Amino acid sequence: MKKKIKKSEKDKKTPKKVKRRIYEIFKIEKKAKEISKKDEEKPEEKIVKIHGTEEQKIETPNQAKSHNKLLKNFLITMGIFTLIIIFVIVSIYSANNFEYKGMKFDVIREGNVIFYHTSFPIVLDERPMNYNVFLRNDPRKLNKIPFEGDLNLLEMMVINNSESFVCDGDGGIAILNFQQILKILGIDTMKDPDAGCDPQGRYMFIQIQSGDVTGIEQTGPACYNFNVNDCEILKVTEKFLIESLAKLL
Repeated sequence: MKKKIKKSEKDKKTPKKVKRRIYEIFKIEKKAKEISKKDEEKPEEKIVKIHGTEEQKIETPNQAKSHNKLLKNFLITMGIFTLIIIFVIVSIYSANNFEYKGMKFDVIREGNVIFYHTSFPIVLDERPMNYNVFLRNDPRKLNKIPFEGDLNLLEMMVINNSESFVCDGDGGIAILNFQQILKILGIDTMKDPDAGCDPQGRYMFIQIQSGDVTGIEQTGPACYNFNVNDCEILKVTEKFLIESLAKLL
């Protein structure tokens, strides 16, 4: 009796080899001696056909499964890597670009100073253009600055201050930026120590003064106290500007 020999696991994983027949065809030119009188009118070449065999590997089911698994893992890794790249790009963009109260801002870094930039369309000397606004405080964080009352914007504004807010140069930057942006918005500003809040609301009146909490409070139809604590004059003026831009634009 012939004994049946079982294939080992190694034999199952070893790819089978089969032989297949191959052909190669060459065109070669005939030498002068090989050309007969009958061939003189024919091209001086002849066709040679060479036969041969080559071994071809056939994948076993286990090998095909292993290859599919490798391909699947590769595609999953590439997918995760792509998602990470997209997440990083979106995170960087979100950190430097955001929208607040309908205005688009981008973050600009100049050395150790950070500016929050936005712009809006204007017409200057009959030419349309964009006016750029650069704030020193994140508009989203200015939301924490209290604004008690309603915003009533008029074409004329009187700005007085009870004391000089130098604040390492922040006072001058705050007032200059405040006046320039309001002018572009169509509001003229001036200083008049003898003026006060107009109960009839014919002009706006701003009183800049020290306070326990930085914020804005309405004291008349178009009158406001800017309370400044710990030299936060930039925060209170930029808070008013953000509210003005959001209302007018």
